[in-house]
Amino acid sequence: MPTMVLLAQYLSLAGTDVSEHTRKAEVTIEVEDKDVTTYTSLGWKVVQGGLKSGELGIEFLQDVAAGEIDSLMWPLLGTVVPFVTRLDQAAVSASNPEYAGNVLINSWNPIEGSVGDEASVSVGYPTSGAVTRVTS
Repeated sequence: MPTMVLLAQYLSLAGTDVSEHTRKAEVTIEVEDKDVTTYTSLGWKVVQGGLKSGELGIEFLQDVAAGEIDSLMWPLLGTVVPFVTRLDQAAVSASNPEYAGNVLINSWNPIEGSVGDEASVSVGYPTSGAVTRVTS
């Protein structure tokens, strides 16, 4: 059975490679289920897919120095920006697909954690429009 360990995931936000600050990135896509049950279904529920939505979940290691992750994210707050992510930083291919779209930067937690924790930031950004999967 083939397996994979994430060692060099790629993430770009607003055209900037933020992989150096990213500890975790997750793309989640969902489809609403719409109940279209009628009496002809003989007591079985019938569903069809509705609207699609997604989220880009990220855990950053915080850095507030000039030109680093905090200074990149702060001005993006409230804007819709493009994202691109791959399982590996290598070129896009059938074994390294690229997922891309737009996300709304609707939050930023510049300070997060307890005594002794590393300075990290966990965020989840909703997608805006279609998310694509490209293999070449």
